Order: sequence, then structure tokens, then C-alpha cells
Amino acid sequence: MSQYVSRLGRRSPAAPPRLRLHRRPRRVAMLSVHTSPLHQPGTGDAGGMNVYIVELAQRLAAINIEVEIFTRSTTAALAPTVELAPGVLVRHVDAGPYEGLAKEELPAQLCAFTHGVMQAWAGHRPGYYDLVHSHYWLSGHVGWLAAQRWGAPLVHAMHTMAKVKNASLAEGDTPEPAARVIGETQIVSAADRLIANTAEEAGELVHHYAADPGRVAVVHPGVNLERFRPADGRAAARARLGLPQDAFIPLFAGRIQPLKAPDVLLHAVAVLLDERPDLRSRIVVPVVGGPSGSGLAKPEGLQKLAAQLGLSDVVRFRPPVGQEQLADWFRAASVLVMPSYNESFGLVAIEAQAAGTPVLAAAVGGLPVAVRDGRTGFLVQGHDPAAYARLLREFADNPGLSARLGDAAARHAQSFGWDTAAHATAEVYTAAMQAHRRRVRAYHG
Repeated sequence: MSQYVSRLGRRSPAAPPRLRLHRRPRRVAMLSVHTSPLHQPGTGDAGGMNVYIVELAQRLAAINIEVEIFTRSTTAALAPTVELAPGVLVRHVDAGPYEGLAKEELPAQLCAFTHGVMQAWAGHRPGYYDLVHSHYWLSGHVGWLAAQRWGAPLVHAMHTMAKVKNASLAEGDTPEPAARVIGETQIVSAADRLIANTAEEAGELVHHYAADPGRVAVVHPGVNLERFRPADGRAAARARLGLPQDAFIPLFAGRIQPLKAPDVLLHAVAVLLDERPDLRSRIVVPVVGGPSGSGLAKPEGLQKLAAQLGLSDVVRFRPPVGQEQLADWFRAASVLVMPSYNESFGLVAIEAQAAGTPVLAAAVGGLPVAVRDGRTGFLVQGHDPAAYARLLREFADNPGLSARLGDAAARHAQSFGWDTAAHATAEVYTAAMQAHRRRVRAYHG
């Protein structure tokens, strides 16, 4: 009986009136409190997690698992419910003011968000949602309560972890608060299953948060292989984007914040041009993305750094773009540069490779899984700009290197399709439901 007592110290609600014996859930409540799947990746707090949720939900629906995504309303212009795709519904929940609320302020709105989720559930028959899948720690707390109230299993994906981020902060970056660490620890204890992007992340869950290894499953994120592909090649992509055909183009694409370390790329380019001034006439450095997180404190900081380094003539700042145009930026680039301090996986690395472009990345987080060092790109230990400059010079002096590594990168990315990720996630759901049923039976036994 004690196995089905909630970790809040109270008995959990009564079991649902009927225990389902079907193999997979029919309908999943997916929670994404702080960022909407409808937001443009690269703006505000929208990034790889947005892409992850959208793609996963669509592929789950394609294998007959309906998904309803609950997210916080950030504008009055959107309808309460929006059909994202057949079998995928986005529910907008009122929780706090639409605008001007930073992610760090959202813990105070979790009660309001939970109330909105419960209101939506109250209009349905008992057992309407078979499973709760929460993303990021804020959603995990709502999912914890919802799953217990509904008598459903909870599957949680961290995406990033406070203890891991704090162990590898960029200089001057803001550490994650203790409240987040406590919250993540509680979710790890409460979840029926935890989904990790890589084996390394699974190990971090066990090491830093004492997760039960038997409840942690590794599912690599995917890539939309129809959208991110070599297509008509580099020359055509450069023509569409107005880029010179003979340029050496190291690209940064992502949210502009210390964690992503775009400043390391700029410093590396400065080192490269100091050593090889002849490259200045044929190098273009696009930075595609917008300020996010702690980067919002100094939204013009990267532009000022480019000016201080004497790079204003070669660096081109571009706002976040849609997925189709992002694929063109990847195709146009000689190499994608990702000097991040931490990446739970690094979806853009797989997207760029699927488009036929090699990646130069920091050997952190999931990037050693996403990038095959020496075969589809290069991994750098640490964040010394000189180390990145040396490899950038290799690409600049050997144009055939981009093509050779890019061909291998495109082949490598084929193993990361979202269909594979969706089927693996469905297996995690099945395991979570079976474990949940066993606990319910033990409680009522």
C-alpha cells in the first residue's frame, strides 16, 4: 500500500475507474509552460525544445497517439485552442500577464497554470488523458500534480539541468537558483520515467539527482529530414541569401546568450584574421538569432564586441528565421560553429549536418553524440578562441574539407529521424504505463 502514497505525504487520488490494457496511450497531455510550440525558435526562450515538442507531437500523432500541448498564453490574439496538426492540439492557459514576464518569474505562476490545466481536464470524462509528458522543470511540477490527480503516469524530459549548467557557466553568466535544483530533484523522484537525450545525460540524472537508473530511458532527439537536406546545394542557397559564392562562411545560429558562446566565435575570427589578414576579403560571419536568457541584459553586447574586435565589416547579424530559411543558412555555410558551454543535445548540430554542412563544436553535453569528431566535423575541448581559429583556418585553406565532411554529415544525420524518436518515446510511454499499473494494483491489492 505504501507504494502508492504520494511524495507530498498524502495518499494519491483514487485509481481511475478502469485500468487500460492497451499497449500505448491513446491521448497524452504534453506540458510546456514557459515556451509555446507556436513560437519562432531563436526568439526569447524559444529554441530547440520548441522544435522537439512540435516534431515529436506530430510524429506521435502519426502513430495514433493524440497529443494535447498545454502552454502559457503570451498574447490575447491566439485562440484558446489551436490545431497544430491532425491529432495535435495546443491549449493556451492564462497564467500571469501575457507579456513582460521573464522565465525566472514563472514559478510564481505555476499554481495559476495548474488551475488552467485542471479546468480543461474537468470538461472530460475520467481517464481522458492516459499519460502526462512534461518538458523542463517548470512543466514537471505541473505534471507531477496533474498525473497524481488524474491517476496517470508521468514522463518527464529535463532538456537542461541546473546542476549541470552551474558546473560549466560562461564567464559572467548567472547561475541557476537553488529553487530550481530543489524542483528538479522533486520531479526526478516523482516521475515514472525520465527521458534523457544521451547516455551522458542519463548518467548526469543518476549522479546529480540520484535518479533510479531503471526509470531513465535514452531517446535521441530527431531532425526533420524532409526539411533539412542538402537539396540544391551550397551555391543555390548562397544565391537565395545574397551571399558571395566564393566566401568562407562560418555560421552561428541560435539564441544569443552567454551559454551558447557566440563571443567565442567572434574572438576566434579575430585571431584568425590577425594571423591571416588575406582572409578578410572573403570571410562572412553570419550570426542568426536573437537575444535570450541572460543575454537579454545586454541585447547589443555581441554587436559591440564585433566592433571592438574590428569585425563589423565581416559579421552579419540576422534575426531569427523560420525553419525553411534556417535550412538555407545551413546549406550556405562552410561550417556551423557551436562553442556552447552546455548542450543537452544540440539539435542545430544535427539539422546542419542533415543539410550537408559540417559542425565545429565544443565537446560538451550531447554534442559528442551529434557530431562525429574528424568525420562529420570537429570537437574542441574547452573554449579557447585560438583552438577554434586553428580549425577555422583548416576550413578556409581547404574548401574541399567542407564538402567531404558535409557528405559524411548528411549520411550521419539520416539515423536521427523524428520517426525513430517517436517510436522510441512511445516505448517509454508503454513502460511508464505498465509500471504505473503495477503500483495501482499493489495499492489496491
